[in-house]
Amino acid sequence: MDIHDANKIAGQLLNELKKVIVGQDNVIIQMLVGYLAGGHIILEGVPGTAKTLLSRSLGFVTKSTFKRLQLTPDLMPADITGVNIFNMSTNEFTFRQGPIFSDLVLADEINRAPAKTQSALLEAMEEMQVSIDGQTHDMSSVFTVIATQNPVEFEGTYPLPEAQLDRFMLKILVDYPSEEHEASFLDMIEEGFDAKHLNQTDLQKTIDTETLLQLRHAVKSIRSEEMTRRYITQIIRATRNTHAIALGASPRAAGMLLLAAKAYALIMGRDFVTPDDIKTIAYPVLRHRVILRPEVEVEGRSVEDCIQDLLVTVEVPR
Repeated sequence: MDIHDANKIAGQLLNELKKVIVGQDNVIIQMLVGYLAGGHIILEGVPGTAKTLLSRSLGFVTKSTFKRLQLTPDLMPADITGVNIFNMSTNEFTFRQGPIFSDLVLADEINRAPAKTQSALLEAMEEMQVSIDGQTHDMSSVFTVIATQNPVEFEGTYPLPEAQLDRFMLKILVDYPSEEHEASFLDMIEEGFDAKHLNQTDLQKTIDTETLLQLRHAVKSIRSEEMTRRYITQIIRATRNTHAIALGASPRAAGMLLLAAKAYALIMGRDFVTPDDIKTIAYPVLRHRVILRPEVEVEGRSVEDCIQDLLVTVEVPR
């Protein structure tokens, strides 16, 4: 698949998702960036901002098998990965797959599950396999986790450890839509739109798993000049040498920033990465990977502010 065809298909996916997700164009683009780059995604927003609907719609238009995990404090790792069950008729253990064996897995309110359950996702997210009773089981070739978080309610939650956060390519912030777009959403409901039944909307299934794999291959073929790669290196290293940041980004973050910038360039219709691509996508790639010093947070500064300052100080290649 050449870049022109890949860009055309990405545009079709974007247009389909816009049919049901109103006023969240940047969020949709970032979702496509993560999905086409083969990365896992965190969606953070208050309840009712279409995080689940966006995930279901993405699975629908890409013909991906979709499973939803409603994470709770009493959820056990086996509830996610599956278990071996003894079959009395054959006197053998049979593996019963858990919901994680799917193309697209929505881990709803991931921070409500205890650390032991959260860690059950780690091997699958990083190694594309799970180990149960000494046996490994492969995941789908396009396996992707989309996790959601509520930014305002922390009672009964378990913050994700840095090791797990680092495995997510993007953290996407989902805000309220504008008044105009919220009014358009009510017009859609008046016309008969029902988010529970996507197959009854005009949402079209655009691609299949094989095409998605081709798109991901096309993303990797996007060119990045040496100066743009050095620019990424300087940004990542600057996060470790900035006084306001206590913990900077890892080398894995550099690789994910490059892949995300390539996916963004493809969606924008280019076969090469520009510094502007890197600056645009740096926010969702870095915002969950850096930890501010306590005194900086007391001053009222956010991670977004520090990333913005950092991008201003790092020299842009010409």
